[in-house]
Amino acid sequence: MVAVIDYGGGNLGSLIAALQRRGASFVVTDDHATVEQAESAVLPGDGAFGATMSALQERGLDRAIRAHIAAGKAFLGICVGMQILFEQSDEFGSTPGLGLIEGRVSRFTAAAPRVPHIGWNNLEVVSTHPFVHGLGIEPYAYFLHSYRAPLCSDTAASCVHGERFTAVVARENMMGTQFHPEKSQRIGARLFDNFLRLAGEVP
Repeated sequence: MVAVIDYGGGNLGSLIAALQRRGASFVVTDDHATVEQAESAVLPGDGAFGATMSALQERGLDRAIRAHIAAGKAFLGICVGMQILFEQSDEFGSTPGLGLIEGRVSRFTAAAPRVPHIGWNNLEVVSTHPFVHGLGIEPYAYFLHSYRAPLCSDTAASCVHGERFTAVVARENMMGTQFHPEKSQRIGARLFDNFLRLAGEVP
């Protein structure tokens, strides 16, 4: 059973539809004990970094996510749900994240052709992690964000929007996408299948 984390924000509707299309068994929950005990978990993101962290902390979900990942259970963060895995963000002032990945999330610089980065853009896969298996050559994904994570040792795929940034992170059981896989058609479906397979939800 996949725990879809409901912290009062995030794009739950399209994520739920995507999981249903993949035939996944899931529960939508804001209960920290359920998230900690679940065999796998997904954190959708839609909104500001600081507001997301505050909402997670108010519900004890920040601790639950750390415990879930530390236990070796599959975790997927989407958009801001990926960004909060990093040490901190500059969005609306400096805000600490979960600190599981080294680096600071910051706004696109003047090198970006426009902000926010919105629409389809291609990825460069730079990892052999099974989460990004089978994406093909220069896969395209759908982005909508103004802040980006830096390249790091856990970068599994990168993207360029005036500057190169992390589009996918993957370290053992911890995974995340800056883009929205639920809106990224074939590539998104492949990533969900890979995640569910790593989570033991599908053969």
